[in-house]
Amino acid sequence: MIQHRDGRIFHNDMAVAKSTADLYVTSSNTALELKLVRKPEDLEDDSCTFKPEMTHQVFGDSETIFGYRDLKIKLYYTAASLMTYLGVTYTEKVDASRFDLEADDVMGQVSKVIQPGYKTNLDDFRNDLPKDASFVPYGELLHSFSVDAEDNSTRTFEVYQCDIKTPGFTSYHERLQTFILWYIDAASFIDIDDERWRFFLCFEKYKGDGENRYAITGYATVYEYYAYPLNMRPRIGQMLILPPFQRRGLGCQLLSAIYQYYIPSPNVIDITVESPSDEFQRLRDYVDVKSCSEIVESTPELLKEGYSKKLEEAFSKLKLSKRQMRRVYEILRLKFTNTEDVNDYKQYRLEVKKRLNIPYQKEKADLKKLRKILSENEYQATLNVVSPELRMENLDREYRELEAQYKNVLEHLSLH
Repeated sequence: MIQHRDGRIFHNDMAVAKSTADLYVTSSNTALELKLVRKPEDLEDDSCTFKPEMTHQVFGDSETIFGYRDLKIKLYYTAASLMTYLGVTYTEKVDASRFDLEADDVMGQVSKVIQPGYKTNLDDFRNDLPKDASFVPYGELLHSFSVDAEDNSTRTFEVYQCDIKTPGFTSYHERLQTFILWYIDAASFIDIDDERWRFFLCFEKYKGDGENRYAITGYATVYEYYAYPLNMRPRIGQMLILPPFQRRGLGCQLLSAIYQYYIPSPNVIDITVESPSDEFQRLRDYVDVKSCSEIVESTPELLKEGYSKKLEEAFSKLKLSKRQMRRVYEILRLKFTNTEDVNDYKQYRLEVKKRLNIPYQKEKADLKKLRKILSENEYQATLNVVSPELRMENLDREYRELEAQYKNVLEHLSLH
């Protein structure tokens, strides 16, 4: 017999069987490889491969696959039209009779989340590549911009806006949205039949055989919520820049294009974001602070007066939500605060902490009201009050974390 590290006792044959079975367990994050294929040579070029950030939304919380050795899941897309290839390779498959366990149905699991009609033969997929030459982006061109590449060349990108009425787009979107499963946690496919959805797609425009070609680089979805009486409040739902194009400023350009589309409309009250991730919030802060800096620099007295109605009116031209306005104000206020000046820095910290403390003050006020109408037993049952000392510790921690985020935005701004 042998004893496992967790204390379980195995007979030797059981331990050997378990050890052997472990050889057939693969990380789905490692096994899956994605490609955006522009030309046949890309199929054999490992530098074109990119990996998922997560796979639990397809392969389960453990993000493992059982039943194969040297497993590779190849999910390839033509770079423009996103015609799809799904292939699975391995050197060995588990003998189900030996372990009384069937190998996971990898093809079945992935095929559930990609559009029907995908290719399983690589030659058939290769034959689809020339069709990308005639691809034209869907919708209306909103914005063009250029980015300097590592080889000192210039790369050109374009942002297009479309909706479900755009001919051919709904089918294209079914292929495009599969990417969110690998990069956005708690992602879900949207009801594209709803006419209030708007889509903003970013493409790289490049030359192929002397002709203009396109490759998808990312996209965002926006839902136009109704606001009484004849207004709207656009809400950004999802935004994704694909890994081969990240760290190039494309996210900022895409978000700016969305702003440029909605800001001129007098019916738009503000532009909000649904449950922004930390990464998206940093991007949003950078874009908003950069835009608002121009307003503040022309009228710096606005910051000196503190957070005011006058400042809100100035920032409202950019259609920011009130919560985001306040955040942008605090970042800009920090920029113009002399942190070496004890009094100046203290005044800034007190102002931010006062805002952070509002929920606690509201909780205290609510408890006072309850104290008057509840019996002693009922009142004690509702108590969940943090001690003043602990509250101060929590408040100080919240502030330090927030200031670190603000400084990160300001540092990024100083570099661009």
